[in-house]
Amino acid sequence: MHRSILSICALVACLAVAALAPAASSAYAPVDEATIHPGVQTFTAGGQCTANFIFTGAGNTYIGQAAHCAGTGAATDTNGCDAASLPLGTPVEVEGASRPGTLAYSSWIAMQQRGETEANACDYNDFALVKIDPADVDKVNPSVPGFGGPVGVGGPSSFGDDVFSYGNSSLRLGITLLSPKYGKVVETVGDGWSRTVYTATPGIPGDSGSGFLDASGGAIGTLSTVALAPLAGSNGVADLGRELEDAAASGTAVSVEDGTEPFTPDLVGAILG
Repeated sequence: MHRSILSICALVACLAVAALAPAASSAYAPVDEATIHPGVQTFTAGGQCTANFIFTGAGNTYIGQAAHCAGTGAATDTNGCDAASLPLGTPVEVEGASRPGTLAYSSWIAMQQRGETEANACDYNDFALVKIDPADVDKVNPSVPGFGGPVGVGGPSSFGDDVFSYGNSSLRLGITLLSPKYGKVVETVGDGWSRTVYTATPGIPGDSGSGFLDASGGAIGTLSTVALAPLAGSNGVADLGRELEDAAASGTAVSVEDGTEPFTPDLVGAILG
């Protein structure tokens, strides 16, 4: 009995200490202090895009953007197997960072280097990684503003599925109330390489590269195109799972970092903060 009482007392003491001990700290900056996160603006040779998600691999931290953000041709040059791009190593200004990031991977460059000819990959694989300077890694949080998440990588989409996004085009003149978006998938194209979506508000130039979440918070895609026809006002969203598989096959394996904030599929809440 004496030993039992001592054991119970020891257990109570341990629980009390555990309750007083601080929770394990996140590897990332607190969400309300982080200056680098999904949805910040990126500038590549002056061209403005919106970052999608935070990625890690080989000891580095990356932020994602569209490959066409480093394109040097016309806005209509969307075939990544022949469109011209700035080279890897190009400095990329990342909003909230004290130093430029570095273009570390481009699906366009990777496809051209291996001589890719598969039409769907050429048309829809539009993904790039910008390496965050080590001096700025402590400013990063992977949570999507307003919605929270992501929660891993999502799967395929079907007609009518909900999607959520955060665009940050400079054309919105800093009006962040217009950045959170909710919409629907209207079709899947390119043998699963892309989705066509309608959102309120629509993606516009400068939103390119922004990330899309499904109804469970899974990271499913990156904004690639703004359509004028046949579905005017719609956006093409490249499939993130396919893009990551292709990057890994090209020698750049990275993982999407989950948000530190829980995913909440609430557009009004995201707008009001």
